[in-house]
Amino acid sequence: MTTPSAADSPNRQPYVQMEGTASGQGQVYQAAGNQTINHNYPSKPPPRQIVEGDIPQCPPGFQPRKQLLQRLTDLLDDALPGQGEQEYRRGGAVVICALGGTPGVGKTMLAASYAWACQAAHWPVVAWIAAETTDQILAGLAALAERLGERRADDDAAAAAARARAWLAATTRSALLVFDNAVDVALVRRWCPATGATRVVITTRNRAFLRACRPLDVSVFTPEQAAAFLHRRTGLTDPAGAADLAQELGYLPLALAQAAAMITRLHFGYDEYLHLLRNFPADDHLPAHDGDAYPAGTVEAILLSVTQAEAAMRFARQMLQVLSVLSPTGVPLPVLSALPDTDLEPVRLREILADLADTSLIALTEDGATVLMHRLVQRVLRDRAAHHGDLDAVIGQAIDLLSAFNATLPDGATTWAARASVEMLIEQTETVYRLACRKNGPPADLLTLRIWCGYYLRELADLGRAIPLLETTLAGCERVLGPDHPDTLASRHSLASAYEAAGDLGRAIPLNEATLADRERVLGPDHPDTLTSRHNLAYAYETAGNLDRAIPLHETALADCERVLGVDHPDTLTFRNNLASAYETAGDLGRAIPLFEATLADRERVLGPDHPNTLTSRNNLASAFASAGDLDRAILLYEATLADCERVLGPDHPNTLTFRNNLASAYETAGDLGRAIPLYEVTLADRERVLGVDHPDTLTSRNNLAYAYETAGNLDRAIPLYEATLADRERVLGPDHPDILTSRSNLAGAYESAEDLDRAILLYETTLADCERVLGPDHPDTLASRSNLAGAYRSAGDLSRAIPLYETALADRERVLGPDHPDILTSRNNLASAYRAAGDLGRAIPLYEATLADCERVLGPDHPTTRTVRGNLEDAVVGTVRRSGWGWRRLFRRRRRITG
Repeated sequence: MTTPSAADSPNRQPYVQMEGTASGQGQVYQAAGNQTINHNYPSKPPPRQIVEGDIPQCPPGFQPRKQLLQRLTDLLDDALPGQGEQEYRRGGAVVICALGGTPGVGKTMLAASYAWACQAAHWPVVAWIAAETTDQILAGLAALAERLGERRADDDAAAAAARARAWLAATTRSALLVFDNAVDVALVRRWCPATGATRVVITTRNRAFLRACRPLDVSVFTPEQAAAFLHRRTGLTDPAGAADLAQELGYLPLALAQAAAMITRLHFGYDEYLHLLRNFPADDHLPAHDGDAYPAGTVEAILLSVTQAEAAMRFARQMLQVLSVLSPTGVPLPVLSALPDTDLEPVRLREILADLADTSLIALTEDGATVLMHRLVQRVLRDRAAHHGDLDAVIGQAIDLLSAFNATLPDGATTWAARASVEMLIEQTETVYRLACRKNGPPADLLTLRIWCGYYLRELADLGRAIPLLETTLAGCERVLGPDHPDTLASRHSLASAYEAAGDLGRAIPLNEATLADRERVLGPDHPDTLTSRHNLAYAYETAGNLDRAIPLHETALADCERVLGVDHPDTLTFRNNLASAYETAGDLGRAIPLFEATLADRERVLGPDHPNTLTSRNNLASAFASAGDLDRAILLYEATLADCERVLGPDHPNTLTFRNNLASAYETAGDLGRAIPLYEVTLADRERVLGVDHPDTLTSRNNLAYAYETAGNLDRAIPLYEATLADRERVLGPDHPDILTSRSNLAGAYESAEDLDRAILLYETTLADCERVLGPDHPDTLASRSNLAGAYRSAGDLSRAIPLYETALADRERVLGPDHPDILTSRNNLASAYRAAGDLGRAIPLYEATLADCERVLGPDHPTTRTVRGNLEDAVVGTVRRSGWGWRRLFRRRRRITG
């Protein structure tokens, strides 16, 4: 009945306690869960056809450029897509073609023509990716991965993009990938599939692409093409007038489209329009452009259309101005519906956009859900605004628009379903930010938007994007607003939270400390944001295992919150819950359970029995009962809470899945593996479906299922699951994240259970060294790792190394955790077992007796640890009796004294 040393680790059976948000800029929560995994599951088959991205609509009067399209097709080394899906048979490197040329010549429309042909030919995948920035490429490929069924919900954008690239490289069926407006050759090359049937088309103004890929130089229309376009679009039959106008506009497709649209709308003749064009006072609208002139006639053609539209259409000026500073890759309708001071109904918004599309100043995507404005049109409009001193105001309008859109995002904006809206906000915000940085610096409201974007990315576990964004935002806040501005402090707080989420406590804690000191100095000790900083610093100390600093700070934060906000304020209840959790972490269940009970009662009274935070309190109380060994009450409370959560939040809500996981853990602790394992399996399947296979909660489920398999003796299923979890965590989080150390310890424990002691000991030794380096010698996980290594030495029969290490681990735990912490009772039991294994019953039995007395006093007579120690003591006494010849009656009397 000796307790296996592997169970000594407090992280072997992790659970998640989720908590609500406190006031201020930070998230205040309890999370004691695990991380990130990827298995190479078979790819899901794609639907019959996937069309992803903002492919432009075919514009009115579209002029096909059949010769260019045929040249593009030839360069892609394939027949023109036509009569059905084609199978790729050649093998080898993927074919990449770059379309180059000056702005407005129709590079994008040529690529779109090829894309329309691929759609008509029913190619399985046609993807259109904006490629001006890294984030655009990652977001576009990640969205494609989602459509392919390859994206996993907690993949960051880079991981999801890599899955899409791998799928495109592996497919043997025809697929098209367009990178529109590419800038950086190396960047695009990195995200191109290397092999396979996918054809890649790149549109660009960077002529380096024409040297790196199969080139196709796109020039202006020929005179014949220009005249044909004008005739088709306007319906006029005046060859001489069309020729004159086309020559005046330099045969540029974009300028010709502007002219044709205005001629059609106002029923002009070519000569009338040409007269207006030649006499348009462009100097009144734009500054002179030395060495950076627009193509011939383009400015006049665009501004003629703009001024006519603004005079004729209500809201046209405001709409065009805002679109000129938003992303040229497209602005989705939900963003524009939040246009300030317009109160546009959806139907009216679509009417305005349809009218503007008729002018050729904007275009719509094929599905009509996204608005496109050509970069050249944007540039003209921005130059006009700058010339009149209005550009800052236009940028301010765009920021107001995005702030209004951000306010429409639901509380669950970081869920899988809301990811598209979050990416939408980030793309538009970053476009405005880049433009503002070329001016006088980003305004405060724009920096606030970026803080929100960083928060969303952090909550989506996309820390590779969140941390750099928040770092540059903090630098911008300090430069523009000053180091003591409340938004600067909020930015610092958000960055600290991102560091903490990444497991980088070495940067998170000092930044939290500095932020708290600054908030106390600037805002005062009682400001709600200061209270939040104090609480979150306490939580960071707790995460680092520094309970001596965490608990007093939690207590101070709670007392201040009760005094400032009142005892019934929701944030006060959050602080109270989290203090109780800190007590539980410290093993002080005598204070944790009553505080959990009081918090639950207060939440039921203040928030109501069905509020999510009330359900969380119920879950946390059940967890405390389980920690105290009162599994009957814990299981009943878990079951009731899960039923309420399914009824109130739904069966797929993340909290519901958490409570289901915790109920399975309680069944496991009670030894009911017949109910625990199926519930773990169901929860894991649900989390993979709802959250994705890489979400931290999914990884918690996978780790817990592996542990349950190990407990059931099914090591053939446990060990591969542990190994996969460790590999994925190392890939996603990096080698030193605390959760990777937990995974490594868990895998070592499974090897030990499988009697593969050479691998177990080597992995335990590595893990202990890493824990001491990363977490410090006194972190609870380091202490657990030390004890686990001692247990492996004991299992290998190396008591000369096991006993001194057990003694050191016990002394360290008593020094760090205090004499009555449950982990110390486990350490004493394990040291006594090592003494017993060494035949030193003179030290083993008194230590067992003292440990049993402490267990009964601290944990109660029926706690599982108490029962284990009692059984170990009885077994040790039986061994002594057999060697000493004691009578059974005397043994019986001794056992009655032990068991009480």
